[in-house]
Amino acid sequence: MAFKIYTKTGDKGLTSLIGGTRLPKHHIRIEAYGTVDELNSNIGLMRDVITDKETIDLLISIQDRLFTIGSHLAADPLKNKMQLPPVFEEDIIILEKAIDKINEVVPEMKSFVLPGGHIHVSYCHIARCVCRRAERAVLRLAENETVDQIHYKYLNRLSDYLFMLSRLLTHNYNATEIAWKPKL
Repeated sequence: MAFKIYTKTGDKGLTSLIGGTRLPKHHIRIEAYGTVDELNSNIGLMRDVITDKETIDLLISIQDRLFTIGSHLAADPLKNKMQLPPVFEEDIIILEKAIDKINEVVPEMKSFVLPGGHIHVSYCHIARCVCRRAERAVLRLAENETVDQIHYKYLNRLSDYLFMLSRLLTHNYNATEIAWKPKL
């Protein structure tokens, strides 16, 4: 018999964590890992349009790290018996090195910039915003439950990387980076 994707166990608005605990689908834990999943899909969209192999390889690594973070968020911290892969400080250092490398290429920032300029740049900005939302959801969860600090630290650095990647793509595509000039 073929595996069925639908189980009907969530039809009443509950879902199961790794470890068996059932929670309402609107619970902050579900919101946190759901937003990380949404971010992962946005990273996949970026990976589909970017042609630079080094960037694609990093995006694949980022997607792996996001699945890892999502699995930790989807696990009941008290009842889970499954060994989940860790996120390492080295994962954050990899992002920092990528940011530093981009910073050597792009022009110095003198003001905030408006998102956009090229569709691929816009994909980066959308992913950056989803990343910030995921970080906020994980931090809300951490106010009441145990969350490994490295998970929200990684998300924080990832949003910085996504911003810098948007600037690199702007530079590479010769797109216009529009400075924000507030009307006073």
